[in-house]
Amino acid sequence: MNPMIAIQDLLPDNHCYGCGADNPKGMQLKSYRDGDVTRATYMPRPEQCAGPEQYVYGGTIASLIDCHCVGSAIAHQYALEGREVGEGDAIWCVTGRLTVSYLAPTPIDRPIELVARIVESQGRKTILSCTMTSGGTTTAEGEVIAIRVPPEWRD
Repeated sequence: MNPMIAIQDLLPDNHCYGCGADNPKGMQLKSYRDGDVTRATYMPRPEQCAGPEQYVYGGTIASLIDCHCVGSAIAHQYALEGREVGEGDAIWCVTGRLTVSYLAPTPIDRPIELVARIVESQGRKTILSCTMTSGGTTTAEGEVIAIRVPPEWRD
């Protein structure tokens, strides 16, 4: 996989609000493989604020962790089959469980960094952990259980 091309940009017909390259009104999260981890950087938008306008809304934080991890799980499932992301029949995963721990307020005026790691992989299930940082401070951690779905899920 070309590390310069985002995982999400290789997925066909991806209209996800958080990471869909085919959703121009979405967040357009881009995740990249970097050895054993995946990384993403996201610049929050002013309308994604919490009650205090200087911080990112918790739902946005959860969405970023979710989309980054599910995209990472999809890339992992392709790798298990010895294929590049987007090569051959499409592989899709969905969120089976999302757990987020909010550790500190996430400032809205600077980039957010996400790093995900695969914790466990068994058949259709991939468990990932994710760390979110902003300005060098860890502001949230998450765990996602991503489940590979059959191709007809898209129909």
